[in-house]
Amino acid sequence: MRKNKLFPAFFMMLLIFSTAAWPDDAEDNYKNYCWQCHGMSGDGMGLNVQDMSVQPRDHTSAKAMGGRSDADLFKVIKEGGLAIDKSVLMPPWGDSLSDDEIHDLVKYLRKLCQCG
Repeated sequence: MRKNKLFPAFFMMLLIFSTAAWPDDAEDNYKNYCWQCHGMSGDGMGLNVQDMSVQPRDHTSAKAMGGRSDADLFKVIKEGGLAIDKSVLMPPWGDSLSDDEIHDLVKYLRKLCQCG
């Protein structure tokens, strides 16, 4: 009987910790896919900047990010820069990231710019 009472408690703890993990997953995805151009801190000063003809967006700037809707951010991550009339240098990540992962990245970007 005691084992049956512990299972729901274990299940609830698992659920709580798994749903609380999205920011870490989004941060990991940012570090895997975005930092080379946008920088580890999101300031637009990544490793590839010196070879780029267009300055990557500063994700820490509320001014630079505040004018973009969540739908625009989702679309540019999924389909690339040309999808919203921006640079071809922003690649599409829709084949690498799920829609849920992209939504989480949008939330992470809002956290970086403190504008959402």
